[in-house]
Amino acid sequence: MKKIFYYLFAIVLVYSLNGCKKYLDAKPNSKLATLETLENLQSILDDEVRLNYVWPSMGEVSSNDYYLTDVDLAALVKDNYRKLYNWETGKYFQGDANDWYYSYLPVYYGNSVLETLPNITRNGINNIDYDNIKGQAYFFKGAGMLAASAIFCQAYDENTARQQLGLPIRKSTDFNVPSVRSNLADTYAQLIADLKQAAALLKVKQVHVMRPGKIAAYGMLSRAYLAMNKYAEATLYADSALQLNNQLLDYNSLNANAENPVPIFNVEVLVSLMMTTPDPLKPSVAKIPNELYTQYKTGDLRKTVFFKNNGNNTWAFKGSYNGDLNLFCGTAVDEMYLNRAEGYARAGKLNEALADLNQLLRKRWNKAITYIPYQSNKQETVINWVLEERRKELMMRGLRWMDIKRLNQMGANITLSRNMNSGNSVLKPNELRYALSIPEDIINITDIEQNPR
Repeated sequence: MKKIFYYLFAIVLVYSLNGCKKYLDAKPNSKLATLETLENLQSILDDEVRLNYVWPSMGEVSSNDYYLTDVDLAALVKDNYRKLYNWETGKYFQGDANDWYYSYLPVYYGNSVLETLPNITRNGINNIDYDNIKGQAYFFKGAGMLAASAIFCQAYDENTARQQLGLPIRKSTDFNVPSVRSNLADTYAQLIADLKQAAALLKVKQVHVMRPGKIAAYGMLSRAYLAMNKYAEATLYADSALQLNNQLLDYNSLNANAENPVPIFNVEVLVSLMMTTPDPLKPSVAKIPNELYTQYKTGDLRKTVFFKNNGNNTWAFKGSYNGDLNLFCGTAVDEMYLNRAEGYARAGKLNEALADLNQLLRKRWNKAITYIPYQSNKQETVINWVLEERRKELMMRGLRWMDIKRLNQMGANITLSRNMNSGNSVLKPNELRYALSIPEDIINITDIEQNPR
């Protein structure tokens, strides 16, 4: 049954019939068969299990914010994750749910809602709810495609984006429309357009951060433009988000000794999304590199809020904004401060960049110890400070893989390595392997082009 359910979703989401006519009338959720009112549509978009709790984590598994011991690597039940950890080529996730599925699930839900809305009359009574529902649908479409592009596509380069493989762009739920991979320029143009539509339609403040609002859309636009290395736009939308919510959590108010010190739905959260947490990322397995842990200075509360001493000279991450062991990947105020700071720094607005950086860090600093603010009039120095603090602040948010790719595109020359008893694995800057392999079942079902190796 589980495998049938997965295949149904795969066909629904990535879109070629390949003789599977029997699925034409099926829906991935029984609620989707009864979309008749705005209340029905909002109920679909409030399906937190499918739209909030299962965002992709393959990029995080492949990143360098953690490492596995040889014992833990050998103990992984699924070989898929050993391959991801070591950046191996080959076939992935045959017969299993996977990050392609998790990325396109919100796209399918968004399209389902957008196809139904024209059947409901928009009037002076329901117009606010109507537009808000439409905006949520566009948000999930755009955010899903952004998540997929960060994993399954190469880093965005304005000069080559039209020659690079992008994603299938799905604008309907019609199974009869086959899918082909667009180019990377068209992929980003589509997800940006969807997120801009969302920002224009959404309420500023929703009843809960499980529902994306206007601020969340601004935040996701800032993230998308940063992935494209379009700093002016990333700064603009980060600033738009911060104009509506610039509240930072004071880490002095947290109990650093708690199992999970950062509360769920805290004031910084713009939209609550959560990655799947496969075995390699579980706190009992994933170890924080010592070179990263030691970057947190005395007085930096993140050193105790984010990390747990395993008792054997290793450290585990415990600082998820989800308030538990599951990893938060939604947009948040701290990310917006860092996006804006980076944009300012790259534009030569060093005072503004340092103001944002110091504003954030004062809320992370032990009040019993004097905080010494960052100060410099050298652009390269300020940019490096922002990037260092970005990595330290946004640990395990699903952003590191995207950051490595975009920074290497700009010449950062970040080389990744895994050191194991069985041998070492190395991933050099801008290698083809940064676009992870599309799961083999998706290739078999749809005949879309696999990423080259």
